[in-house]
Amino acid sequence: MAPGRTATIELIEELAKYDSATVQNAAILVRGYIPASEDYSGPDLKSMTPEFGTIVGVAVTAELTPLTEQRAPADWNDYYDALAYAGLPTVGVLKDVDSVPGRGAIMGDGMAFRHRALGCLGVVVDGSARDVPGIARAKCALWATGRVPGHGPFSMVRHNVPLVAAGLLIEPGDILVCDSDGVTRVPVEIAGDVAKKAAEVRKKEAEMHRYFSTGFNLQKYEAWKKR
Repeated sequence: MAPGRTATIELIEELAKYDSATVQNAAILVRGYIPASEDYSGPDLKSMTPEFGTIVGVAVTAELTPLTEQRAPADWNDYYDALAYAGLPTVGVLKDVDSVPGRGAIMGDGMAFRHRALGCLGVVVDGSARDVPGIARAKCALWATGRVPGHGPFSMVRHNVPLVAAGLLIEPGDILVCDSDGVTRVPVEIAGDVAKKAAEVRKKEAEMHRYFSTGFNLQKYEAWKKR
């Protein structure tokens, strides 16, 4: 198997050195531009716990209904088992597929403590969360598209499926780089190359930042335009 085709703790730790924007820039250098829907999350997704900075993990996905009880719901334990036995840091990705998405909460503090205990660094919620201070106390990073105080009959519909969260297509096993800007998706197949390019992107940007902030004058400005 070619390098970069299997997620490893070393690869995740390397990507965790960078923010989501740097990783997105690096991915462009590796495979060119792709539709935003396959690349990074949209503006509806908000970081609810920015104090935790950047987290990186493999995606574990599930679709939920917080208002409508399912006749044949999926087993929650299967989802939690996927977190527990991933063998790598994980990011839960939960999507509200009820008739009125976002009207009920699909993430709360009790779930946050369980996620963290099973090695999950944080949760991306396409829908609403509640108990956000408690989620923060659990040290579970949280991104969500809304907040509400309650839910009704709560069911898991399916898990381990591709889904769209905040305009981003996420496949189970994708590497997700999450921070205050949102989520950048890194398919495992290119993750090794992206991590290498991210170092180049950071070096180039640091040089530019220094150029425009240290002793800058119009002579330097004219010199920059000729590069």
